[in-house]
Amino acid sequence: MLMAKLAVPLLSLFFFLSFTSSQAALPLQAPIQKDRSTSQYVITAYLQTPLKLTKLLLDLGATFTWVNCDDYTSSTYQHVPCNSSIASLLGAYTCLDLCDGPPSPNCGNNSFLFLPDNPIKPVDYRKVNGLNTALIDSFALPNTQGSLTLINNFIFSCARTGFLKGLAKGVTGLAALGDSNISIPIQINKVFSSSPNCFAICLSGSKSQPGVALFGSNGPYNFLPGIDLSKSLLYTPLILNPLGKDSELDKPIPSSEYYIGLTSMKVNGKMVALNRSLLAINGKTGSGGTKISTVVPYTKLQSSIYKALILAFLKEAASSAFNLTTTKPVKPFSVCYLASAVKNTQMGPAVPIIDLVLDRPNVVWKIFGSNSMVRITKKRVDLWCLGFMDAGVNTKVSNWIGGPSIVIGGYQLEDNMLKFDLQSKKLGFSSSILSVGTNCAKFKFSTK
Repeated sequence: MLMAKLAVPLLSLFFFLSFTSSQAALPLQAPIQKDRSTSQYVITAYLQTPLKLTKLLLDLGATFTWVNCDDYTSSTYQHVPCNSSIASLLGAYTCLDLCDGPPSPNCGNNSFLFLPDNPIKPVDYRKVNGLNTALIDSFALPNTQGSLTLINNFIFSCARTGFLKGLAKGVTGLAALGDSNISIPIQINKVFSSSPNCFAICLSGSKSQPGVALFGSNGPYNFLPGIDLSKSLLYTPLILNPLGKDSELDKPIPSSEYYIGLTSMKVNGKMVALNRSLLAINGKTGSGGTKISTVVPYTKLQSSIYKALILAFLKEAASSAFNLTTTKPVKPFSVCYLASAVKNTQMGPAVPIIDLVLDRPNVVWKIFGSNSMVRITKKRVDLWCLGFMDAGVNTKVSNWIGGPSIVIGGYQLEDNMLKFDLQSKKLGFSSSILSVGTNCAKFKFSTK
């Protein structure tokens, strides 16, 4: 009976996790497909009992996973009881004492509630009917032997259908990969504690072939034709922002999003003149710094940084090395060139390289033309446009918490191998893997 399920103490859940952690863990893998109409990255996982293929928006920095439960059917789901001693772990914002309808995934007596977030189209919670209960249920991903690895007690949130607005067709929720106690990589590590506490992503821009997410593996990361990308990564520290979007005035909550320590930028090897104070995180307001995101399509920069980058890029592109002349831009871009005037190379269009200089002068994330330029072909127009956006002067994530100065967006991440080492708090990155003759669509998925 459902009420019997509700009475299961959450502490027993973590006893189970502790018990299963002694079992040998296999690295887990999941395809990531880019949706062409929305430019969103969609990861495929399995939920419910019996297991059901589920498409979820990949959100690199989200705190918890959520799924539309309006038509959720499973024989194993459990609500999270309010008398749990680990409420702070769940980050639940309130508790439901009595359900106003029949018991269901969306409604359970004595149950914790979450406040899901749609990063694509913010939700007006006053207009979304119903509650969003925390659930425990079966979750599975393929392993490197081609079979499914099951996590019996995966914690996530229900959400109503209204939360799906703006998401790609067929997507029924959000997959959280952030640095939080209940994100997907952290929950996997709790079950398989003998595995490395890390995950890696490689986003593909291919129309048909997916990229990949890998959980619990330091490598090898094998891509065709026989290339192990784990051997060629550079590392830089992951930076903690002490004020996440869920912080309150009297209760700071660290951000679950991933920041890196950008110290300067170069275009064609020449330093960009910018206000470097914007590159550091302000511990009092949470503003500043450089964040990595899979839900922002193109890199966004605070206005003064954006203008400095554009001026530097225009100057170098017009130099004798490239001899490029701008043409009328196409929204949302502000700098475009006729495609016929731009040479093509292994690294994409031949344009000035943008260098993101990180914690040391020799730790540089290089953005080649394949990641800096976006091809626009419509209405007899064929252009290459610079894929960077002006984020405005004062970016904010709430009324009093400031936003990052730079958000590295999904397009700039494509065909780059990124490893998030949550144990050592480091990011491993490759720059474009086109340089070694492969791409993110060439991952060697294991099948039985």
